[in-house]
Amino acid sequence: MSNIIIVFNAGSSSLKFTVFQITDKTVIQKMIKGRIEYDADTFHFFVHDENDQLIDQTTQSQQSTNSLQYLLNWLAEHEEGRHNIIGIGHRIVHGGANFLAPTQITPAILMQLEALTPFAPLHQPQTLAPVRTIASYQPKLPQIACFDTAFHRTMPDIARLLPLPRQYAQKGVIRYGFHGLSYDYLTQRLNQIDPQLAKGRTILAHLGSGASLCALKEGKSVETTMGFSALDGLMMGSRCGMIDPGVLLYMLREEKADWDTLVNTLYHQSGLLGVSGVSSDMRALREHLQHEGDPGLRTSIEQALALSSYRIVEEIGALAAIMGGLDGLVFTAGIGEHDAQLRQDVCQALEWLGLKLDVQANMQHASIITHADSSIRVRVEPTHEELVICQNVLPFVQDRL
Repeated sequence: MSNIIIVFNAGSSSLKFTVFQITDKTVIQKMIKGRIEYDADTFHFFVHDENDQLIDQTTQSQQSTNSLQYLLNWLAEHEEGRHNIIGIGHRIVHGGANFLAPTQITPAILMQLEALTPFAPLHQPQTLAPVRTIASYQPKLPQIACFDTAFHRTMPDIARLLPLPRQYAQKGVIRYGFHGLSYDYLTQRLNQIDPQLAKGRTILAHLGSGASLCALKEGKSVETTMGFSALDGLMMGSRCGMIDPGVLLYMLREEKADWDTLVNTLYHQSGLLGVSGVSSDMRALREHLQHEGDPGLRTSIEQALALSSYRIVEEIGALAAIMGGLDGLVFTAGIGEHDAQLRQDVCQALEWLGLKLDVQANMQHASIITHADSSIRVRVEPTHEELVICQNVLPFVQDRL
């Protein structure tokens, strides 16, 4: 019977999971991955093999079947799934000021993590829900929390402060940063393939439906675009990113907006979706642009795309200033890896820094998309947050191997 570690990445309407086979105390091999998608009364279960081929799917009633228990039963019963689960890893969005490294979850730790919910009310409950469910079914199974905020623990204190009355900092209202598991993986990857950038002044660009930048200097995070919440920084799929607080005051006074209205507007109706009026998906917007006949709608889509790249360039300039220069730029995540046009728009705007884009390499999504004589080396690398989580679980389960 082989040993496996299951990694969970929970969202508001879905739960992604990856199963890793541990062949010895250090070797990790991805076996399967899948997701559970939820709607009002049912959940939809999908499983893919290591080659991304669909091997099973089903729809079940949430009232009669617990989705996580269904997954655990599936692993136990599947013809290729007779495995010994030695540990569970969870991506936890917020670790606050105290959780700076992977931590085994106990009832007391779970209470502390639940207490951080006011800092991430839309994300923290979702990432903790699988923890509670698994604990109720298999209380002796080690569950390890891996925090999206922990990578940014190396940021200087001055970068963490918000210009608010001191009482807020004392309550934990400071800048934390997110996407840390992605940045952790990219840092490891750069150490393998490009040590110069790993130790230099490099900006890591995690660009997906959620997006942020991280200033990496000498292998450590010194600044990032997300701050107190995952709402800050870059314009995203449906999130506004950085915004003048006066806009919120306007909404509160002139429109009598309540908390729910603010949340819905800033998190779910803004960003690419809000500006374009069409979609939060970059791919869909580029497709619409090719066929859209309405001049007004076409202009809105063009502005949404242009504003997205504008904000990235703006924040790259700020991070480069913080680091005293820029040696490298790494694009990752769905948009960063696959949207050649956005990469081109950003890189061409940085030509004044000596960046020389190789247009053909960029269109081919090559690993390096700049010319050899470019003063800034630009790379395109896939991220692998789940692998980082699995690596972090291993030290906690050595006695179970």
